Amino acid sequence: MKKNYMDSNIRIQLDTKPPLRIVIVGHVDHGKSSLVGRLLNDTCSLPEGKVEQIKKACEKRGMPFEWAFVMDALKTERDQGITIDVSQIHFKTLIRDYVLLDAPGHKEFIKNMVTGAASADAAILVVDAKKGVQEQTKRHGYLLNVLGVKQVVVVVNKMDLIDFNQKIFDKVTKDVINYLDSIKVNTDNLKVIPISAKDGININKISEKISWYNQQSTLEALDQFEDRKLKDDLPLRFIVQDIYKFDERRIIAGKVLAGQIKIGDEVLFSPSNKTSRIKTIEIWNKDNINNIGAGYSVGLTLSEQIFVKRGDIVSDIEDSPILTNTFRANIFWLGKNELKVGCKYKLKIHTAEYQIEIEKIEKVLDVESLESAKKNFLGKNDIGEVIIRSRSLMAIDPNERFVIQEEYSIVGGGLVKADDSIIPAKTIKSQNLKKVDHNISLQDREKINNHKSGILWLTGLSSAGKSTLAIALEKLLFEKGMQTYVLDGDNLRHGLCSDLGFSGEDRKENIRRVGEVAHLFADAGFIVIASFISPYKIDREIVRNINADKFHEVYIKADLEACIRRDVKGLYKKARSGEIENFTGISAPYETPSSSDLIIDTGKLSIEQSIELLLEYVKKNFIL
Repeated sequence: MKKNYMDSNIRIQLDTKPPLRIVIVGHVDHGKSSLVGRLLNDTCSLPEGKVEQIKKACEKRGMPFEWAFVMDALKTERDQGITIDVSQIHFKTLIRDYVLLDAPGHKEFIKNMVTGAASADAAILVVDAKKGVQEQTKRHGYLLNVLGVKQVVVVVNKMDLIDFNQKIFDKVTKDVINYLDSIKVNTDNLKVIPISAKDGININKISEKISWYNQQSTLEALDQFEDRKLKDDLPLRFIVQDIYKFDERRIIAGKVLAGQIKIGDEVLFSPSNKTSRIKTIEIWNKDNINNIGAGYSVGLTLSEQIFVKRGDIVSDIEDSPILTNTFRANIFWLGKNELKVGCKYKLKIHTAEYQIEIEKIEKVLDVESLESAKKNFLGKNDIGEVIIRSRSLMAIDPNERFVIQEEYSIVGGGLVKADDSIIPAKTIKSQNLKKVDHNISLQDREKINNHKSGILWLTGLSSAGKSTLAIALEKLLFEKGMQTYVLDGDNLRHGLCSDLGFSGEDRKENIRRVGEVAHLFADAGFIVIASFISPYKIDREIVRNINADKFHEVYIKADLEACIRRDVKGLYKKARSGEIENFTGISAPYETPSSSDLIIDTGKLSIEQSIELLLEYVKKNFIL
């Protein structure tokens, strides 16, 4: 008699171990929902009388009972006979708790499958023994790889329909392994199990009906998966979910994804690069918590108050996330509209949200042939490798999963591929500092001024017209009674930045200093008009990231020849003769903005027309 895996009434209690999240994928009608129903039934995870209730409902409808109906929660699913959403179902084995993410196989509902796979630790790939590997089998298999799901078990279902024929099973197994090998999924320890979900064969025990198979049942194979990578000895990653004010305490709520937090630890908040020490660890109904490990949702209070927002990542100072505003990613596209260069979306990683733009489509993959297609867009259900640029700095780790939203709909999912666009987190050298809070709020300042504060960052080549427009705009705003001030590149290099030259590093430091000053002016309620060449995209993004909501990039556009004609200082002439080194546009690059809030083409517009555009922008974005 072959063993029943669930016979034992002794279960290992691992209260601190988070459940393993498993997504079940495969081609439509290959039996995923039936397998879920069986798994729940055979692990005694269904409420008492649930199966009998469903059987009566089927009799009333005049339809045969199917195990798929156990988890089909929506009436429309039963009527149509297909699963249209991702259902989360909990069950237990002797080893651990599980959360099953049953994902649709139907092509029209594949975005729900992405939602499930994006949060999964492992996967069950279901293949029909009679139909074999199909288009959606390949698509789902590749998608698992794109989203970084490395632990996979394959079940060949409906073996009863082929009379448990070993040769057919071996053929399907070979096809599956060949495909997974071709997309670089490690199949060395891959388990392929012949099952019949309808009859419960090889679900929780090895069946006599398949005498030639004597390895693991489905549940045994699942229990061989590694636990979630939430070990306490990994680098600290605490994801901020929200900030609450209780009494005099300001509690930062979130979840410890990895590592440990102890009272007194000095931690780094990314992407702001602010540091503070942990004062207390707050858990509901528990006192005097000194440290906490991975997997727990807790509240933190800080010894020194700093600005923290939802989506921030708390880490060890010496082992922090990558800071970048550009990264390469593998993505799976689900949107009705094509993804093209220049398209803007919202990207979500954990609880953080970023405004992004598609900067480049490097390749589009044909799932069937696994060859790169010659396309400059991604259509629905396409898989591609793209370069993504964010408006602000992002805190990410390699192989991080994310989803892309357009308005309120998920239109894509993917995996971060870190590359040489990474910006290392800056080193915090100042010690023993405490930020002084003002007694006047920014809201009060803006109310008195009758306008919002912020920064109009004018960027463009030398002689494009930045200073001319900045000075003219300042005068007009002042005459309207608005608090405003111009920060000009030449003026600040006479004082604040007089110690800096024009090398790449000095330019970066120049813009960093100016950015901090500009944001201080904005905090004081001013409309700051900053006029700086600021040739590098990343430097402008760093300034934006200090407070992205207050930053408005205005690209003063003019071609190089027009700027040379306007050059009353003769700087371009000197640069071309070699008298001036590192001159933007001649011997140093200018990186054209790719996502400016406003573009003013001074090569085509007069000063009056350009000022009118600026005034209209101020009216729309600053006037209360």
